[in-house]
Amino acid sequence: MTSERTVSRISRILALIPYVLGNNTVDVDEIVERFGYTRDQLTRDLNTIFVCGLPGYGPGDLMEAYIDEDEVVIDSAEFFAKAPRLTPGETLGLLAAGMTVLGSGEGSPALESAVRKLTKAAVPDADTSLAVDVIDESRTVGALRDAAASHNVVHLTYRSVAKEELTERDIEPWTVFTTLGRWYVLGHCRLVGGQRTFRVDRIKELRVLEERFEPPATVPEPGVGYFPSEEDISCVIDLAPSARWVLEYYPVDVVAESATETRIRFHSPESEVPARLLLRLGKDATLVEGDEVRARLAEMGREVLAKYQ
Repeated sequence: MTSERTVSRISRILALIPYVLGNNTVDVDEIVERFGYTRDQLTRDLNTIFVCGLPGYGPGDLMEAYIDEDEVVIDSAEFFAKAPRLTPGETLGLLAAGMTVLGSGEGSPALESAVRKLTKAAVPDADTSLAVDVIDESRTVGALRDAAASHNVVHLTYRSVAKEELTERDIEPWTVFTTLGRWYVLGHCRLVGGQRTFRVDRIKELRVLEERFEPPATVPEPGVGYFPSEEDISCVIDLAPSARWVLEYYPVDVVAESATETRIRFHSPESEVPARLLLRLGKDATLVEGDEVRARLAEMGREVLAKYQ
């Protein structure tokens, strides 16, 4: 029974996100009626969405989901706006996994149906055999690997995860790796003057320069995550006990703790992220320091007010 409730809840959440994204914001009563929610269920699901996002799970990686003046708002979830398209390699991997489960005798009618449909979609004329062309590396991954091996600086046009804007930057690529289904390049970013990890699918243009660089004696272990820099926005926030979960999902420093509140220093590439968090937390958080965040929070308040006027 618990498993069925979990599947039902996940299905409802996956339907809710693109529906709200397609309508910008939706009245709570409409969501309750359309999806068969109670208000408590809707609140719990929005809280779940709020702590989900892309690998890295730093500022800009997590989705925003909250109720604002009786309207449901979901943001920073553009990857749900369109149905994903599988690459040939992903198609083959998914089919191979499905066929392996079926071959082990642990399959189900639903899995058998999914494998048949995916096979038909991949190769419309296939009967029992399947042929898929797999590309081991994209041109971008190959170029980055070559640059890392030869120690050449690379110029990128990159779409930022946090700001959703194009930036021009030179990086010194140390290593290229894949994890959780995505390719990444780890290296020194000259724009911010520090170590950064970039998602390859967000690189819009790439040019390998003739300039060489000296790699570090020991390359850090590849991985995704958030690395604060001197250019980041910094603010101080007091959290109520009910908002302590923020410590687990955001790159913060604990300044002071007591039984009634936790004071943190929040780092972010821009003021938008902490401002949205403060808006989401409401009375459970108080901004103590951070003029840029305070200004953005006031601006967001004016935007909400204008919407209702």
